[in-house]
Amino acid sequence: MRAPLGNFTDVRTAPEALDDLVAPVAEAVRHWRGPVPAEELVYVDTDPQVADTAAFVEHYGQELLETSANCVVVAAKRGQTRTHAACVVLSHTRVDVNGVVRKQLGARRVSFAATDFAVGESGMEYGGITPVGLPGDWPLLVDAAVTELPYVLVGSGRRRGKLLVPGKAFLGLPQAVVLEGLGISAS
Repeated sequence: MRAPLGNFTDVRTAPEALDDLVAPVAEAVRHWRGPVPAEELVYVDTDPQVADTAAFVEHYGQELLETSANCVVVAAKRGQTRTHAACVVLSHTRVDVNGVVRKQLGARRVSFAATDFAVGESGMEYGGITPVGLPGDWPLLVDAAVTELPYVLVGSGRRRGKLLVPGKAFLGLPQAVVLEGLGISAS
């Protein structure tokens, strides 16, 4: 099998790679109900030693710079109420935490969630958190630009390995809300 993006040598459909995925991601793939078949989700093995963006794109392909997305967990607070959510934006942008996220979650204050919380609650490794398999009660805020790409490279739940996911598949993830302007210029 050949990956739809990048220069990867170990490429399998996500259902064929369940043993390489953390439990919540494997479970989400096993019970996939999205707008595309689960077989269109592609797992690629990657070397965690080249996880840094610059090294990663040099090693696996320059086109990945424009087609990679980050999934970050945020903590929103209004009064005594705390809400956690995940945000997915293209990796050459940053999450508009103080604008779009704060407004969408109805919060006075939003910050990035503590690493221990994000890892513990998601069941995923730091640096590999993916929107596939997140806790079902977390809102999933997805930048509209992510959904418009044919394929997007995201984490697999582990530092080793990535998922290539059709952009339109993000529309069917639990609790997904697509928002214009969620990802803003990183400069």
